Amino acid sequence: MKGRTIVLDHFNGAEAAALMVDGQLDDLLVDAVDAPRPGAIFRAICDRPLKGQGGMMLRLPDGETAFLRQGRGLKPGQPMLVQVTGYATDGKAVPVTDRVLFKSRYAIVTPGKPGVNISRQIADDDERDRLKLVALENYDGDMGLILRSSCEGAEASDIIEDIAAMHDLALAVMDDAEGAGPEALTEGDGPHALAWREWTRPAEVVTRDGSFADLGVLDQIDNLGQPRVELDGGSMYVEATRALVAVDVNTGGDTSPAAALKANLSASRLLPRALRLRGFGGQIAVDFAPMSKAHRRQVEQALRAAFRADAVETSLVGWTTMGLFELQRKRERLPFEVS
Repeated sequence: MKGRTIVLDHFNGAEAAALMVDGQLDDLLVDAVDAPRPGAIFRAICDRPLKGQGGMMLRLPDGETAFLRQGRGLKPGQPMLVQVTGYATDGKAVPVTDRVLFKSRYAIVTPGKPGVNISRQIADDDERDRLKLVALENYDGDMGLILRSSCEGAEASDIIEDIAAMHDLALAVMDDAEGAGPEALTEGDGPHALAWREWTRPAEVVTRDGSFADLGVLDQIDNLGQPRVELDGGSMYVEATRALVAVDVNTGGDTSPAAALKANLSASRLLPRALRLRGFGGQIAVDFAPMSKAHRRQVEQALRAAFRADAVETSLVGWTTMGLFELQRKRERLPFEVS
């Protein structure tokens, strides 16, 4: 199966979407049944400040709690709009931000940050001028507007429709900012909506029931239960512990410097996909195959190139004194479990 295929189906009773590239599972989205989705917007009530951390604990509907990292100037009992930024680890509060965004396939509306901006990924000056004109002629709201990279080459009518939908949603939600108690104002996008929003490159779309089984998606999902990832000239083990995600790169029987560099470069290219499919985030420590310090620059460049193309925000922290490479990855997805 050549090319890109987006498969919309269900997995273990939950809505799910899979992205296949040349027959290989490249991305997987599975809905969380009992957790607020990232992107969901709430009217929350400030509960108590965490003075040592500078944050604020918030009350959400149904007795749930949230944590806002910057709580300066907030008072207990004060209502405020917040947006879920990721999934909470066991026993912890839902992470939220007060910088609420309204994001769709082509447009992002940004309350409190006026101005019209075009994605920097669009390099063609004529295309940027076209999109700027589309925005200025069809948007006069007080809130800011960002046109995403997916606007490049898109029909003006589709972009205008998206802008209007996000602006209307933003107005409706902002009008509900004040209230007596916590309330869910938007539920966030599910896997099928996220696939439409984020997987914008041309692809065949399959929506029939049972397509995960028919197209081999289920077989590849089963493989995610194993930590081993095959590399070009070695293997990589990706395993989550309570504290962090540990990645171990091996060359097999060949321990020469050339074999180590080859395996490490292959691991660098495949690591974003391995983390993405398993839903791993937080602190990540990579134990590369032993190599000279002269080769570290090549490996780091390969890592940066690979994560630059990855959808999940990841910070490359750097090398430790023990020779491990550390990363910090946003918890946008729940760790995937094969039942």
